[in-house]
Amino acid sequence: MRIISIVAGAGGMYCGACLHSSTLVAALRRAGEDAILVPAYTPVRMETDEEGLTSRRIAFGGLNVYLQQRFAWARRAPRFLDRLLDHPALLRWLGRWSGSTRPERLGPLCVSMLQGEEGRQRRELHKLIEWLQHDLRPDVVHLSTALLAGMAGAITRSLGVPVVATLAGEDSFIERLAEPYASQARAALARGCQQMAALVALNRYYADFMASYLGVGRQHIHVIEPGIDLAGLETPPVSTLPCRGRRTAEPTIGFFSRICPDKGLHLLAEAFTLLYQTAFKEGVAGSPTHPPDAQHGLACGEETQVAWRGKPRLVAAGYLADADRPYLAEVVRYLKARGLGSRFEYRGSLTREEKFAFLASLDVLCLPSLLPESKGLPVLEAWACGVPVIVSDHGALAELVRETGAGLCFEPRQAASLASALGRMLADSAEAAQLGDLGQAAVRSRFTAERMASAMIALFRRVAGTNRQN
Repeated sequence: MRIISIVAGAGGMYCGACLHSSTLVAALRRAGEDAILVPAYTPVRMETDEEGLTSRRIAFGGLNVYLQQRFAWARRAPRFLDRLLDHPALLRWLGRWSGSTRPERLGPLCVSMLQGEEGRQRRELHKLIEWLQHDLRPDVVHLSTALLAGMAGAITRSLGVPVVATLAGEDSFIERLAEPYASQARAALARGCQQMAALVALNRYYADFMASYLGVGRQHIHVIEPGIDLAGLETPPVSTLPCRGRRTAEPTIGFFSRICPDKGLHLLAEAFTLLYQTAFKEGVAGSPTHPPDAQHGLACGEETQVAWRGKPRLVAAGYLADADRPYLAEVVRYLKARGLGSRFEYRGSLTREEKFAFLASLDVLCLPSLLPESKGLPVLEAWACGVPVIVSDHGALAELVRETGAGLCFEPRQAASLASALGRMLADSAEAAQLGDLGQAAVRSRFTAERMASAMIALFRRVAGTNRQN
């Protein structure tokens, strides 16, 4: 089956939707399907360089999309200029700054893209359809995000092939747009999704939520759990290691996500401070919003300090846009003001090899997202390394933890609740190792790229109305 996966590039950022789609396309190819990844807007930053995986040509080149939104002349520009502006090198250079663009500034462009043939980028849509018809000739088209839904109806009408989209946090993007664009984008997104053969969510939480958000039938949304590529990750069960899960003399608390307010690094810094106040009596300044309170029952104390055999460190990694540098600086200032600046380190944006080395060095990964997440790939990646997790008790992250038992949940936005979970995890290395083992077993048996690809192939065949094996 010829499967074309159109993936919205995120410039220089490793984005969860891009990683999910590139892992899927690589797994589809290993399963014998004729699959190819087509970047949209900018080149896609991936963790694999498998030959033939990605098209050199980029659909809806970001520079053309922007210019056609702003200027009428760009919608009538000669084709040679189109090709020049779509050059991958130019778009790669442009992508270095695209991660800093805030959704708040993209309302008109988002609405126009979702309007498809009625939008200002209809010329780009016609170019894509022509390319699909004459060169790529798909049996099914997959979209990495429903924010590309504006192209779905035109593709189906012109090519007679089904379009399937993976739901990947579209609501959080749209809700940050200014009005009237947020309402217009939501309505256009709903219309585009209703023209697709099927939608895919990575978990039940997001399937249920988006069915209501988009006003589509729940039966139209298929839950296909994410999978990760385990190549090179043959890690022994944590409980078999002499350290029983303790990676270093000083327990290491990790944060791995985009560095921005929504992901909650500041909340983790506050909980880290509470942990020190309670466990080590360091006398660091209390939080203005969540001062230490015995009724929260922090699982810390003198006995905990002995069990830890060292004072914990906090390390963070993940993409940092220029616009979010002041946010990180504020987190650092907060910790320094409480005498904990030397206990924190930011490691930057990591490659695949660096990422798994980072995760393997942790005693626990903490993901204190303020808003419900739609995916949860960092949880799976930590589990692949045998690392237990602590997550906010909402969204996809909590669903993963509750179904596997491979971590702890805390009350969202509550630093004291997070500090209590951290104290419990660090105090009992045997329990932490057991939770890490549960996560590792779940990834190896349930959250594999092969299992994900098999489920997607079954869906693609069903919507394409074919039982062909090749």
